[in-house]
Amino acid sequence: AEPDKVRIEDLLAHCAGFVFTGGRANVHPEEYGEEATDAHGDFDRNRDRVALPLIRALVERGQPFLGICRGFQEVNVAMGGTLYPEIRDLPGRDNHRMPPDGTLEEKFALRHDVTFSEGGVFHQLMGRQSVPTNTLHGQGIKTAGPRVVVDGHAPDGTAEALYIKDAPGFTLSVQWHPEWNAKNDNVSRPLFEAFGAA
Repeated sequence: AEPDKVRIEDLLAHCAGFVFTGGRANVHPEEYGEEATDAHGDFDRNRDRVALPLIRALVERGQPFLGICRGFQEVNVAMGGTLYPEIRDLPGRDNHRMPPDGTLEEKFALRHDVTFSEGGVFHQLMGRQSVPTNTLHGQGIKTAGPRVVVDGHAPDGTAEALYIKDAPGFTLSVQWHPEWNAKNDNVSRPLFEAFGAA
């Protein structure tokens, strides 16, 4: 993304929906009022400058988007939330990072359950309150933005699923990677089908 060559209005006009993907670079902590440390890792400031205002515009216009991993974190930051730089360093939290070794199948294997709010948006979408997911992230939500509804958690309390309160369009976002084996995965498929229908 090159902010000086991209206009948010043009993106909104030419694209029906957006997927904010994962990525190795993290959202810069200046975007939520904190200073960068070694724990925050690498950054992509150009992506920050395009993705964050784009998310806010999509929420207000009601155009659908799906946030995945870093995209999930971008949605929270865009809507006024903050992030922990390293979940595994917090007391009582697990290591959610991608295993350093193994095949892709092993790295994207299902590693923990995500439990949704009873009767919530994700519970209704999935048809069950708890689903198994992969996990490949270091950062995570610290404080949710004012309109961010955290609708699912890992067993250690890490936020894993969210949507934007009172948004007129599709805003569901997840911390895991549903794109892996999406066609055959009973958790991924309804999420992408709902996004496509939106």
